[in-house]
Amino acid sequence: MSELPQATDANLYQGIREILLSARTQVRQTVNTTMVQTYWQIGRLIVEDEQGGERRAEYGKRVLPELAKRLSAEFGKGFSLPNLRNFRQFYLNFSLDEIRYTARSELS
Repeated sequence: MSELPQATDANLYQGIREILLSARTQVRQTVNTTMVQTYWQIGRLIVEDEQGGERRAEYGKRVLPELAKRLSAEFGKGFSLPNLRNFRQFYLNFSLDEIRYTARSELS
């Protein structure tokens, strides 16, 4: 089998390299967008749960720490009590449309 000329090797490598770098960027952007939407949805569930009944302030003081412990055990440290509170605040401060619009403009 004959060897390819050096220039062809470099062009082939460069072409594949560009495809891989582009794919990495697309994957990173997709993951980031999905994570932001997921955190917003978690915040929504927390807010809806807290507003679902009477005496929710006391209930929330007990439920969120336990929820943080269970989620952290299964999914890692990103679900600490302060992070759950941040997700809740994120939901209260932004609409899903705002998040999607921002993500869409970042990706284009």
